[in-house]
Amino acid sequence: MERGLKMTGQRRVIARVLSESHDHPDVEELYRRASVLDDRISVATVYRTVRLLEENGILERRDFGGGRARYETADEGDHYHLIDVESGQVVEFTHADHAELLRRITAELGFELVSHRLELFARRLPDVSQEQTDQQAQTERKGRSRP
Repeated sequence: MERGLKMTGQRRVIARVLSESHDHPDVEELYRRASVLDDRISVATVYRTVRLLEENGILERRDFGGGRARYETADEGDHYHLIDVESGQVVEFTHADHAELLRRITAELGFELVSHRLELFARRLPDVSQEQTDQQAQTERKGRSRP
């Protein structure tokens, strides 16, 4: 995660928290988690570090609604986000058919696909439980490893 940046002790703690996150924390949540590991970390340090990591292409900012930016590491590979508009939960998933369709569409239009992003905002169906969603998302993620 360093990419030529001077990694101070506090930056290392913040980088560790980010690399261990399996969700998309906002700065306040990053601060809460980092301060458990190092109580000298200030929220200002977290904001500065997040900005630095984002400027250097290490972190990507996501806006899933709710008025707060959330973050994930930039090297997560191609994947998509489904955001539950009622709970704010973010479900990561991949879909081979969708990726192939995007490549085919861009080729038909005379382009080579370099990158893509998909964020779906949805409401859970009444007959589908949180557990079913989690199991399906876990199955979809098996083909994609997290750093």
